[in-house]
Amino acid sequence: MTPAERKVVIASSLGTLFEWYDFFLYGALAAVTSKHFFSAVNDTAALIFALLAFSAGFIVRPFGALVFGRLGDRSGRKRTFLITIVTMGLATVLVGCLPSYAQIGLAAPVLLIVLRLLQGLALGGEYGGAAIYVAEHAPADRRGEHTGWIQTMAAGGLLLSLGMIVATRASVGEDAFAEWGWRVPFLLSALLLAVSIWVRLSLDESPVFRRMQAEGRLSKAPLREAYGQWRYLKLGLAALFGIIAGQATLWYTGQFYTLYFLTQTLKVDGLTANLLVGAAVAVSAPFYVLFGRVSDRVGRKPLIVGGCLLAALLYLPLFKAITHYANPALEAARHSAPVAVVADPARCAFQFNPIGEADFVSSCDIAKSVLARNAASYTNVPAAPGSVAAVRIGGRELPAFEGDGMGEAAREAAIARFDAQIVAGLRDAGYPSEADPETQNRPVLVLLLLVLSILSAMTYAPVAATLVELFPARIRYTAMSIPYHAGNGWIGGLLPAMAFALVAATGDPYAGLWYPLFFAVLTVVVGALLLPETRGADIDADRDAAPATTDRRTRERRSC
Repeated sequence: MTPAERKVVIASSLGTLFEWYDFFLYGALAAVTSKHFFSAVNDTAALIFALLAFSAGFIVRPFGALVFGRLGDRSGRKRTFLITIVTMGLATVLVGCLPSYAQIGLAAPVLLIVLRLLQGLALGGEYGGAAIYVAEHAPADRRGEHTGWIQTMAAGGLLLSLGMIVATRASVGEDAFAEWGWRVPFLLSALLLAVSIWVRLSLDESPVFRRMQAEGRLSKAPLREAYGQWRYLKLGLAALFGIIAGQATLWYTGQFYTLYFLTQTLKVDGLTANLLVGAAVAVSAPFYVLFGRVSDRVGRKPLIVGGCLLAALLYLPLFKAITHYANPALEAARHSAPVAVVADPARCAFQFNPIGEADFVSSCDIAKSVLARNAASYTNVPAAPGSVAAVRIGGRELPAFEGDGMGEAAREAAIARFDAQIVAGLRDAGYPSEADPETQNRPVLVLLLLVLSILSAMTYAPVAATLVELFPARIRYTAMSIPYHAGNGWIGGLLPAMAFALVAATGDPYAGLWYPLFFAVLTVVVGALLLPETRGADIDADRDAAPATTDRRTRERRSC
């Protein structure tokens, strides 16, 4: 890689680092920030509102793709992704400066949500701009390798945010961190913003865009041209379901769901879980560039489709192995004292509750939610219509209660009493309250988590190059940004809520994996049948006809 190419890669990758740094930072600190910005409500509602503000950034990302995609196709790659990084960076820094609810009242949560919306809009234009800028500067035979660095920075964002949180907590102490120290990681992102702006200001416009501008080939209506014609709409749908759906769910599973699974399902302490996942992510970081380089040799499709296929085959055994090595006592208790929910099926809801606004008050729903919180797997046993649900632990049966008609305070008190009964029953049956560090095999756990991270890298590494090569230059920014952010913002963003709902509905601690498995299989089918191989595509071509789907050998035969 030449010095000029290295500068392009670094400048573009900083935006991805920023993106995931903020993502992990805000998500990890939601329980802390909720007490400062939503203190007018109880702690549970405050956390729900904090997570809702977090979700707002995901919701608007595709709309940011519309706004900045058009700007990038009309005004240039450099200008657009300079705007996006400034907007995104300032929003992150300002979160650390916001006065609390106690200081300015309702304006505090409103301003927080506004900043999250601005950040989500900027993110909608950041990835497309970075990917295009790197790809349009890269040699054709190293396009996958160069754009692979962008994905590497996603892992870098996780490690940087984790390091900042741990370092700040250790420096100021827990009490000070909860009071004001949580602001430090947000404020220190100003340094990253300053470096990003300085580097990006020194860059030149993409050579592909300059040629299109000089030749008068810029699109006047990129959105209409990209998705108002069937051939590009079809490619956009193929990109969404044949690339991004699988990539997004594998990524979120490998980086986020594993952390939830370790802490909530297997009761591993938070610090240990973070260190295990962080170690796996750190070791997997070079694989993004490696797989990008491999895609330059064998093609993009084999890695994307192959990674999703391997995930479909390996996810269940991998997560069962994680259970075995992280909390063997829990695994043994599930076999020796199985738990069952005996309930009228008509009274059991599917507990899909992404922002916490739903109330589940039937005896069946209360029983299942209490068991889910206590990481107890269970089977469902049908009961007579209208009967009150009960939880069976081994040979012992504990009746639940109907929450309909009860006031919120009375219902919460009754749930707390029922929860205490369930906990006592589980402990008597041998279910541990937390994972025993002495029985954990941490090296094997890191290895298992590393396999999950490598599967994420395998599918994610070729994504930027594939999307750039899939669409013609004049509409590229718009055309590739929309499926990427729809897939990562909506399909990937729903994974935690859907996984919890599936686990709560079935009682199977591995049922949450069916969500990523569904999209992995869908990506295998759509990708294999409808996605063209793009390696070696001429990314400077207008391609008024449908983009070429032939490989290099076919093009060589045609030229003879």
